[in-house]
Amino acid sequence: MAASLWRSVFGGSAAPVEEEERVAFWSSPERAGWLTKQGEYIKTWRRRWFVLKQGKLFWFKDSTVTRASTPRGVIPVASCLTVKGAEDVLNRAFAFEISTRGETMYFIADSEKEKEEWINSIGRSIVQHSRSLADAEVVDYDSTKRSAKPSSSDD
Repeated sequence: MAASLWRSVFGGSAAPVEEEERVAFWSSPERAGWLTKQGEYIKTWRRRWFVLKQGKLFWFKDSTVTRASTPRGVIPVASCLTVKGAEDVLNRAFAFEISTRGETMYFIADSEKEKEEWINSIGRSIVQHSRSLADAEVVDYDSTKRSAKPSSSDD
């Protein structure tokens, strides 16, 4: 189900299950709490428990998250372009949005303070994980470029 959810939200293929399992979402999250999230197909609002950890935003049906819990969905923050307030878009207090290339998802926090804390936490995570992806790409490119260069001293 997570794979089809992933495809419906982001298009393309789901994140490998092994990658999801490497994140211990059940312990020491960077941020966790209740948010109301708009459904993907039926645009109803549902209260879900969210956990932000290691560049992934997981959500669950209830707040009792254990090693055996299965996330209802996951957003890799590196795929996010923006996170910002959305009260004006939804005409609802404490609303914010997360945008990827293919989708904008809407959330409602319980207070202005919680909304700002979620926006700040997700924003920091986007910057950290986007930067690390960019750095990895540069390193890979540079190492490939170096290894592809013929050495003139070997002739």
